Amino acid sequence: MGYPALDLNSKTAVVIGGTSGIGRTLAKGLAEAGADVVPTGRRRELAESVVGEIRKMGRGSLTAPCDVSDRSSIQNLLDAVLAEFGKVDILVNCAGINHRVPTLEMSETDWNRILETNLNGTLRACQIFGRKMVERGYGRIINTASLSSFVALFEVAAYTASKAAVAALTKSLAIEWAAHGVCVNALVPGLFRTDLTEPLLNGTPRGKEFLVRTPMRRFGETEELVGATVFLASDAASFVTGHLLVVDGGILASGVNQ
Repeated sequence: MGYPALDLNSKTAVVIGGTSGIGRTLAKGLAEAGADVVPTGRRRELAESVVGEIRKMGRGSLTAPCDVSDRSSIQNLLDAVLAEFGKVDILVNCAGINHRVPTLEMSETDWNRILETNLNGTLRACQIFGRKMVERGYGRIINTASLSSFVALFEVAAYTASKAAVAALTKSLAIEWAAHGVCVNALVPGLFRTDLTEPLLNGTPRGKEFLVRTPMRRFGETEELVGATVFLASDAASFVTGHLLVVDGGILASGVNQ
């Protein structure tokens, strides 16, 4: 017997950026916890692949590609999910990009591109899905923050600025929507192995530094983010809002590790 408030049966979740990496794992984890899940991203073939995996678990799903830089694309996604399931209980914002470059060399185009996806894209999704949740008087929004919401990461100033802003946006929306039954929180992942991070971390000086700074002395596996996500998505988190839930193997707690 599980804890009933953690059960996501009868809930509908949308995971934007849910077709690869952390987002893909979270989409499948929410489905395992009982939710119908719509994983989406820009590429239809990737979305179809995850939709197939979710349907194999016996959960409802839907292929509806989405680009967070395009407001009408997010609106179309919401409309498609409402037409299929009638409601959205849970929104997970996982779409994000990064680019390492010394800040003196960073072009405004690259700066704007990163903020456009990581910050503005999160805002658009929160506005479009949040309006429906506020009207209904129920919702769970989970944004993706970062260690760089708290501490600087070398030569990724745009990413760092965008993720600090996502943390602040999460708190702002939490206090605006708290009276309407909508909880807005963020996950703060430490270093996790994904196709995107593997080349940056595997045997590199940066990867070694992260391992030295991580008390658990290892990178996380994306499955280790599922429990935190299911909790924030569930009725067990009914009094949790404006919170940044850190899953990082101890990095942010760490001073001297030996």
